[in-house]
Amino acid sequence: MLTEDQSRELIGFTQQLVRTRSYSGEEGAIIGLVTERMIALGFDEVRQDAMGNVLGRIGSGGRSLLLDSHVDTVQVTDGGEWEHDPFGGTLADGFLHGRGAVDMKSSVAATIYAAAWAKRAGVVRDKSIYVSCTVMEEDCDGENLKHLFEEFHFRPEAVIICEPSNNRLVLGHKGKVQVSIRTQGVSAHGAAPEKGVNAIYEMAEVIQRVERLNAALQAKGNMRGTVVMSDIRSTSASLNAVPSECEVYLDRRLVPGETEEQIKAEMDALMAGKRATWQVGELQRTSWTGLPVRYRPFHLAWQINEQHPLTQTCIRAYEKAFGHPHGSFEFWDFSTNAVTPVSLGIPTIGFGPGDYKMAHMRDERIEVREIVDACSFYRELIGNF
Repeated sequence: MLTEDQSRELIGFTQQLVRTRSYSGEEGAIIGLVTERMIALGFDEVRQDAMGNVLGRIGSGGRSLLLDSHVDTVQVTDGGEWEHDPFGGTLADGFLHGRGAVDMKSSVAATIYAAAWAKRAGVVRDKSIYVSCTVMEEDCDGENLKHLFEEFHFRPEAVIICEPSNNRLVLGHKGKVQVSIRTQGVSAHGAAPEKGVNAIYEMAEVIQRVERLNAALQAKGNMRGTVVMSDIRSTSASLNAVPSECEVYLDRRLVPGETEEQIKAEMDALMAGKRATWQVGELQRTSWTGLPVRYRPFHLAWQINEQHPLTQTCIRAYEKAFGHPHGSFEFWDFSTNAVTPVSLGIPTIGFGPGDYKMAHMRDERIEVREIVDACSFYRELIGNF
């Protein structure tokens, strides 16, 4: 358990983080803040990669554990409608309020302080504990750790993804693929549509097929994938012309057992008999350091076994930190930075304070007690790893 002084210091730093606006691609100020705090707390090494992620290390032993939290947030477009200033870091009724309080600045603070206090307690002499504060997760989950691992030639033995989970252990999450589908038409004057081929009409049946696919996925039981059409646009010479191209964007969420070959077959079936093509909808972004980032959103689902040594270590740490058995495990519906270590075969598990349903919402808030408890868990995990 943390002392009152430790809890006060932890929550004070979390407030500072919430007060520091850090939209994706604009994280420079908060990266500076966490770097300064790591140094002040006595981290043995603090490095920043070209993308702008920060990696702090405590200890220099052979075993290595990484605790990862992203520092970027989604934007606030309705600040005047919040109960509290979204960047005020307000404490009220036992909660910390503000953008990023749940997703996921509380975890940033809890992991940094847990590592520092574990060092002071002398429990890291035989291991290396890393804390990463990563950028651009909201748009490009996993690309940050991919850059960090490659640039620093770094491969930890195990990874904890500290996304919000109500302080429950998370054994996996759904995968995702984001797909662009384009139909081709033939342009013609709107007064003579019979001379052209309307790309929107070509897309119409594809749209119905997407709806039927999602219904079929929904019928598969509790653990099921989804597909949603999230965007549509068309290209034409003018408002008086037959559209020559139509494009839609699909968000397909995957469950364990679904494969890349299966998804490819689904996409091919959506376009069968139509003048259409599909491809993974790559995103082009620029990090706060100016580094161009290309993100290919195609990640399979993952799940770690309950009997895995990492899971068992986390269970023991939980019981010491909370004083009672863990109980049931969680499984995230959303994707996280875990996609990178999992793709490399690194054992990975999730744990973080806050209700993930509050992420991205107006009046985002987290119970202060959860932040303190999460820090206690991370400290116990470091000691028991």
